[in-house]
Amino acid sequence: MKSIVERILFPRININKDLLVQKLQQKTIVITGASFGIGEQLCRQLSEIDCQLILVARTTEKLLKIQQELQDKPAIIYIFSANLGDEAQLDEFISYLKQYSIDIVINNAGKSICRPIMHSLDRLHDFQRTMQLNYFAPVKLCLALIPQLQKNKGHFINISAVNVLLAPTVYWAAYQASKSAFDQWLRCAEAELLMNDITISTAYLPLVKTKMIEPTAAYKSMPTMSRQQAADHICQLMINHRVYYKPWWAFLGQIASVIFATSWLRLTQFYLKKK
Repeated sequence: MKSIVERILFPRININKDLLVQKLQQKTIVITGASFGIGEQLCRQLSEIDCQLILVARTTEKLLKIQQELQDKPAIIYIFSANLGDEAQLDEFISYLKQYSIDIVINNAGKSICRPIMHSLDRLHDFQRTMQLNYFAPVKLCLALIPQLQKNKGHFINISAVNVLLAPTVYWAAYQASKSAFDQWLRCAEAELLMNDITISTAYLPLVKTKMIEPTAAYKSMPTMSRQQAADHICQLMINHRVYYKPWWAFLGQIASVIFATSWLRLTQFYLKKK
């Protein structure tokens, strides 16, 4: 049953591989959060194209493994180990990028946390660290790379979550606030960036089957999009330069989030009392 629901909620798309090659041939592409999940899958798909991939993530061993496994592919793969949530390491990465001419940035790195507010009274650092990686880091990276992207008529793609378009979810205050913050920042900056020849796209992804969702037990039985499907939608954005991707059913959720806001709040309170 779960597989049937997943096929309905997350229908597969067919990527025009020839067109993708045309778009990305000889391009230099930065992928953050590249060692696992969506970032790794995207790297493996793009490695079939004659381009340069700059992968950044915290896990040095995994980056080296990916680089070694793909060394015979058409793409040239460079790796940089850094925790982008650490400002000093982020600065080092930005300095490292100055030697390249960047065409596309895929902001995929992110920190997820699910914790009740009442269990967070002495854990302000949860919110600070989540905001640092999910908001401040991509803002700083984007600002630093704007001159290069402007020169190359580049493309900035933000990997966001469909939740930022929907009603707030209990226990996810730190995560949703940080993802919403950068989403709003990018939308505010979009007109200016477009005027400077920089294309902006956002992928509002649903739950994707990655290690990020593994700590949340409730997600084990929920429908999830595969990493392959998520990477396909990002590739499609690189082909068509659309402003966003979101699941076909997201607009229904957006309407319901407005119409049933009060009911949703009461339902959430009922859930918490019963739990």
